[in-house]
Amino acid sequence: MPKHPVTMAIRALRAAGVAFVPHLYPYEPRGGTRASSEALGVPEHSVIKTLIFESEHREPLCVLMHGDREVSVKQLARTIGAKTVAPCAPDVADRHSGYQVGGTSPFGLRRAMPIYLQSTILELPRIYINGGARGFLVEIDPRDAQRVLAPTLVDVAVDP
Repeated sequence: MPKHPVTMAIRALRAAGVAFVPHLYPYEPRGGTRASSEALGVPEHSVIKTLIFESEHREPLCVLMHGDREVSVKQLARTIGAKTVAPCAPDVADRHSGYQVGGTSPFGLRRAMPIYLQSTILELPRIYINGGARGFLVEIDPRDAQRVLAPTLVDVAVDP
């Protein structure tokens, strides 16, 4: 198996004692979770997107969502008590997270921010989530993500 990168996410997972399986794949710009799920031969529903949003006060927040679902921004704003939320521009997301878009992990974020987890993710036996670099996912138990990240569970998924 090729050597995987040791990112801030990997350091955070190791520090928390999380067992993970690294998965490298050929990164495709704009390929998204479809490209990574096809490359790894896993359901896109099990590949989890790490999305960085901002509230109307420009406060960052992180949303974890199934790869084959979208975030209802209206429902998310209502759920968290914000007037509005919107996805960050890539350069802004990079500054908030400390990662490059396409390689954003919820583990080892540069800036502390609230993390929201689509509740149905916890129903999956295993998830594939970014390991902190483009073309690099880690396979973990979703309950480990819940334990380490202490996210707020939300129901904001919509079909694309």
